[in-house]
Amino acid sequence: MAPVTEERTAALELDAAVAHVTAAALREGPAGRVGLELEAHLVDLDAPASRVPWARVSGLVAALPALPGGSRVTLEPGGQVELSTPPYPDAAAAVAALRADRTVLAAALAAERLALAPVGADPLRPPARVCPAARYAAMEAHFAAVGCARAGTAMMTGTAALQVNLDAGPRAGWGERVALAHQLGPTLVAVAACSPLADGRPTGWVSHRQRVWGDLDQARCGPLLGGDDPAGEWAEYALAAPVMLVREGAGATPVRTRVRFADWVSGAAPLGGRRPTTADLDYHLTTLFPPVRPRGYLEIRYLDAAPEPWWPALAAVTAALLDDPVAAGHAAAATAPVAGAWDRAARAGLADPALHAAARDCLTAAADAVPAAVRPEVAALADLVDRGRCPGDALLDTARAGGAAAALLSVTGNSR
Repeated sequence: MAPVTEERTAALELDAAVAHVTAAALREGPAGRVGLELEAHLVDLDAPASRVPWARVSGLVAALPALPGGSRVTLEPGGQVELSTPPYPDAAAAVAALRADRTVLAAALAAERLALAPVGADPLRPPARVCPAARYAAMEAHFAAVGCARAGTAMMTGTAALQVNLDAGPRAGWGERVALAHQLGPTLVAVAACSPLADGRPTGWVSHRQRVWGDLDQARCGPLLGGDDPAGEWAEYALAAPVMLVREGAGATPVRTRVRFADWVSGAAPLGGRRPTTADLDYHLTTLFPPVRPRGYLEIRYLDAAPEPWWPALAAVTAALLDDPVAAGHAAAATAPVAGAWDRAARAGLADPALHAAARDCLTAAADAVPAAVRPEVAALADLVDRGRCPGDALLDTARAGGAAAALLSVTGNSR
């Protein structure tokens, strides 16, 4: 173990840093496996307008038994709860595992009068951090210093996503695969949109969650540009991105100016009185949030969290449009006219005619490519898209009739 420890604690050279990120970006192999991560806002059914205290929720999570589908349960800084499955052979198996694990988690929470609200943005409660961890305090300070304090706090504490994790696939297809994963983004943002409310009122955007990500530092959160060498591009992106914090033991010191990681490596901008190590570089990668993040596999990060039956359908459709060659070809043609339309998708969604046309074509392409076990959910989503609606429309309807608290409770399976 000593050589590994020395390598990770020795000061980096720039060439070594580039090589390290490039080598870890994508793992060659067959495509097909699917892992899912679903975040949800935690709701106290007796006080839905208040956030659940950190000690209460962290104690509950620590006491959970092992889950039948093998998911990990983690907590986000606003108290959101995330279930993360291991990779499964296909989307249907991943959905089944996540559903089983959600059932166990929901029962444990219900015994304490708590519930999960899987929607892209908290419709009722203003963003606020409840996690005391040094990482998140430093993140808040960094975002404030670089001019996106409001969006930074909202991203960390007021949003929730469905993430779909897919194999990188054969090396020869990496460029095309990563490019398609990005190109699908605006269309799938519009299809998945489930965050029309924030701070107790309509925002005028169908995906407030995506709006928040668009308001963040795009050197950290913007998409990769696309090309024949996505692993190399990821290394360039990572080395050019600003350092968010410097860890010292259990603490974290925020970086309050824009310092590229490459400049820390070169010594042009010393931080913490030292040069970075491989461990610092690996940690830096966890603070970068592009809509498609290379982590050995592809982490698709641009979908709003949504309630049943929408999140299983969204997971299956996303996997099919990237993993099935025929569906991928149709999706590439359908989404080309709206590639890069992230803001239009977040604001107007399927009310935009071009995005609506692309979405309908993508759902048609996915219909026969998804596993049989999830075809009823995908058919329901296709019908919703055909009518020009998205999962958040029901949330908005409920809020207009009964207020934001009613909307929040409606997606927990509870109502007053």
